[in-house]
Parts: sequence; structure tokens; C-alpha cells
Amino acid sequence: MPLPQLNVYRHDRDTRALITLVGEVDLATAPQVSAALAECLSDGIRSIDVDLTAVTFCDAGGLNAFLAAFRLVTDAGMSLRLHHASRTMARVIEITGSGFLLHPVLTGRARPCRISDSTCGAR
Repeated sequence: MPLPQLNVYRHDRDTRALITLVGEVDLATAPQVSAALAECLSDGIRSIDVDLTAVTFCDAGGLNAFLAAFRLVTDAGMSLRLHHASRTMARVIEITGSGFLLHPVLTGRARPCRISDSTCGAR
């Protein structure tokens, strides 16, 4: 059985970061997600957008990584929003009471989020 794979890409613009995840977010790869988000905190990023367009799977370990990061980010007075979750992933997020993680307008499989896009992330 092959190990889950996840690629993490980060693009900064001033105090905003776009984290693009490609692959599976699960118990094995969640530490990569946590590390990328924590690095944003230490680099002075104020707003983090996570593009989930290319996430093929997310389990409870992945969701827990997002929830822990959200807590750290909001405690630091910053923002974190997930964008373009698949319908299944968005549904799991909603039924677990974690809907606050999702960008309120952009859910479902849409075009990828770009850091220059004014609809991407908190303002």
C-alpha cells in the first residue's frame, strides 16, 4: 500500500499567504499542513488562505490539523480560511460543526484561488 502524498505550496503577498495543498490530507500528512501554517505565523503572515482544489482526500486527522491551526491563528489575531473544498469535504466540515473554517462564498470545486484574487480570503 503506497503512503499518502501531499505537496504544499506557499505564495506570499505582503501579510497574506496562499497555501495550496495537492494530494491527501490525513493522519500521515497532517503534520506537513500544521508545519506550513505554523511557519506562516512565525513569518508575520496575518491572513492565510488554503486552497483545497487539488485535495483528493481528507480524514479526521486532516480536519484536526485545520482546527488546531485555526485556534492558533485566531488566538494570534489573524485569519485562516479554507477555499474550494470538495462537496464531500465541505459536508464533513459542516456536519462536524467546523463550517467556520470554510470561506463563506467559495465552496465546491471552482477555479483555483489566487492570492491576487480579491475574493480569496479575509479582507
